[in-house]
Amino acid sequence: MNNGALKDIRVVELGQLLAGPFCGQLLGDMGADVIKVEPPITGDPMREWGQGAEKVQWEVIARNKRSVSANLRVPEGQALVKRLIAHADVLVENFKPGTLEKWGLGPDVLLAEFPHLIIARMSGYGQTGPYSDRAGFGGIGEAMGGWRYIVGEPDRPPSRMGVSIGDTLTATYGCMGVLAALHVKEKTGKGQVIDTALYESVLQVMEGLVPEYDRMGLIRERSGSILKGIAPSNVYSCKDGEFMIGANKDSLWKRLAEAMGRPELGDDPRYATHLARGENQDELDALINDWTRTLTMDEVDALMIEHSIPAGRVYRAPDMIEDPHFQAREAIIEVETERFGALKMQSSFPKFSATPGSVRRPAPSVVGQHNAEVYGELLGLGEADLAVMADKGVI
Repeated sequence: MNNGALKDIRVVELGQLLAGPFCGQLLGDMGADVIKVEPPITGDPMREWGQGAEKVQWEVIARNKRSVSANLRVPEGQALVKRLIAHADVLVENFKPGTLEKWGLGPDVLLAEFPHLIIARMSGYGQTGPYSDRAGFGGIGEAMGGWRYIVGEPDRPPSRMGVSIGDTLTATYGCMGVLAALHVKEKTGKGQVIDTALYESVLQVMEGLVPEYDRMGLIRERSGSILKGIAPSNVYSCKDGEFMIGANKDSLWKRLAEAMGRPELGDDPRYATHLARGENQDELDALINDWTRTLTMDEVDALMIEHSIPAGRVYRAPDMIEDPHFQAREAIIEVETERFGALKMQSSFPKFSATPGSVRRPAPSVVGQHNAEVYGELLGLGEADLAVMADKGVI
């Protein structure tokens, strides 16, 4: 059953790989009917992405979507998709700027004919500016937006996260834009274009990086596992693994000192204030690490809970699956997929009290799996029509 907040919204997704499809996933999880347009035969390259012998990442990003095939490089395919867009509230795309325009599907054309349409565009550098026509992937946006430079150890080259954060941030901002534009459309009946760039999406989460330079000439550098001047907040070694503790507040530090059995450290001038702890960060981390390494993770965890200190294990996938809190909140669900059977994956998020999101259908296993259903339902095309288009390479 679809009780999602967007259950009356239809989305046509023209994107591929990550940013556009993740935006489509978010909208689909919230109830939208997402029609994914894929190139005939080959489909979205995301079908082959992921680690391990079996490519299961597609099962997450393509859930709640219906797949149709259309060759957007030929006029017949462009005309077909334009007819499909006529039935949509939202168009999501993440091609290189100018591509939609080349296909006769640019915003000037579409909004003139479908003024209600919301067009969410995701690209490396945005739709305007001197770099707009450059190719851009998530990693490039992370580098330009400031993320890559500050991630890693100070004596090594810039590092990266183990996931494509630039793409998913851009998709999330794109989704936020769609939700805001839907509100405006409800009031005015008018759609609009949402222009999200990879580098600007990363820039949005860079906190004080720019004003710190503007005001003080300060350039943030890589600081490994810590945030410079914020202490104690680090991963510490226990007898049986690594444990994260965040006690970077005066009252929290006092409680941590008590938990360590050394309450006098709470008022020690070297550590009593935020600035003092920042100045003595390395020394303080070493002191805490000397303590945690004498205990197991369970022992440290119990003390942190007793003294109400933010802390926890550094989780991997098996830890998440086994954790009772994940289970109680159904943060990880099991979806019956067409290719792999029952498959555990992250649930829809955020949680709604009245209009919950859900995974209502598994990812389509075949390119164009829903051609007959979608093209028949929305465009009135029958089997004979589809057969002719298939023979011509249009679908």
